[in-house]
Amino acid sequence: MALSEQLVTATDQEVVQWAREGQERAYRELVRRYQRPIFSLIYRMVRDRERAEDLTQETFVKVLNALDSYRPEYKFSSWIFKIANNAAIDQLRRKELDTLSLDGAPDATTSDRREGTSIQLADGAESPLQELEARELGSQIERAIAQLRPQYRSCILLRHVEGYAYEEIAEMLELPLGTVKTYIHRARVELRTMLEPLQE
Repeated sequence: MALSEQLVTATDQEVVQWAREGQERAYRELVRRYQRPIFSLIYRMVRDRERAEDLTQETFVKVLNALDSYRPEYKFSSWIFKIANNAAIDQLRRKELDTLSLDGAPDATTSDRREGTSIQLADGAESPLQELEARELGSQIERAIAQLRPQYRSCILLRHVEGYAYEEIAEMLELPLGTVKTYIHRARVELRTMLEPLQE
């Protein structure tokens, strides 16, 4: 069986091993598998398409240069998301940026994908006025998330947008599980406080 055929069905760990051995097609396969989700996470963090593209490229350069340090007993997805998240947080520390999109992942090309990656505020059975009110509430939520410190924003995005378990977030961010839970709890408290006037 040709390598190109093997790559499609191989595990991440197998593809990484081939990439370590200098197989360029294996590295391209890793990019193919992870370019969209990495871009999506970074874009949600920095809210600037051009900057997100640059940071995504930077992430893959770092991945290529650090492949020898990847330990195959850990999930490759957690390892690469950690690198991407660190790149986004470094960028956020350098410059205060915009907010989370309610309209789904920026790479979503179909209505199903957009719906599956968006933050749902409406239940589909609402009147146009209710949908407008939900959209206005969404803007308030976006602004509130933008005010969270980068570590809190990162944990909230990974948990509630990307859908990762607490344990996976802890592994990705190299944080104790208790710290991740604390960050998410504090982020929720801060968001509740910021959004409290909307409940009146």
